[in-house]
Amino acid sequence: MNQKPAAHMRTRFKVALAGPAPVFAPLCLDPLSARLASDAGFAAGYLSGGALGFQYAVGEALLSYSEIADVARRITARSDLPLIIDGGVGFGDAVHTARATALFEATGAVAVEYEDQVAPKRLHHHIGVEHLVPAKEMASKIRAAVEARTDDNFLIIARTGGFRHEGFEAGVARLETYRDAGADILMAFCKDDHLRAVADRFPAIPLATITGLDHHTSDEWQSFGWKLIIDAFTSQALAITHTRQAYTSFASTGKTGVEIDGMGLHSDLVELCGLEPFLDIERKTTEATT
Repeated sequence: MNQKPAAHMRTRFKVALAGPAPVFAPLCLDPLSARLASDAGFAAGYLSGGALGFQYAVGEALLSYSEIADVARRITARSDLPLIIDGGVGFGDAVHTARATALFEATGAVAVEYEDQVAPKRLHHHIGVEHLVPAKEMASKIRAAVEARTDDNFLIIARTGGFRHEGFEAGVARLETYRDAGADILMAFCKDDHLRAVADRFPAIPLATITGLDHHTSDEWQSFGWKLIIDAFTSQALAITHTRQAYTSFASTGKTGVEIDGMGLHSDLVELCGLEPFLDIERKTTEATT
């Protein structure tokens, strides 16, 4: 029943990052999705603030760091998948980012990501309107996060929107500033024809981005020089799409149009959720006297 300690998970994640192949990290909003990703062979999972905000029907900007940390603790308690936390804009100034970092590290996650948008984060981010803070301000948050952690293997990811909003050289300059502030991984969003150029500018530090799992193959990402590929939406998109189709079909036809082996799926869930140790306790105690 006990999951592997955080130190083991962080070492595993760093080893994966140091390998030749890129690391893919799909969206994990709960322990079940994390266990599914682990069973499928993924080396990490991503707790997205954006997706969690949608899941709660409030938007990422209205989430607190304690809400995110609570979900992260639930995931790490029941999954061996190394978990990356989306820390948004750090929930305020450098002092707030330091507090958030300590809280997120204590969940057993392997890394936290902070981005260079204004704080508090705005809901307009969800409709494509972003406002970046000066690189110096973001660097102060990165330094605060680095100083706040107690385990150097709890990695700090610095994310910039500079390429999208300020151009190539400005994006590179921001990443250089965040690297120099102590970030362990740099995250950016840039055009496909700029991927190799960005990697050439940062040969000694892992590069990360957020995109769909199908955007490029593993070999392609490796050739581009990018190491951490995060998919922050696919599992949620699948759930929304297929649930909406089933509900809409039922409302109009009286049938969902979905064939489900309920009993088979139930048995799968018992195994997937790792319930056997709990069942074994019952066999030796309450069920033994029934």
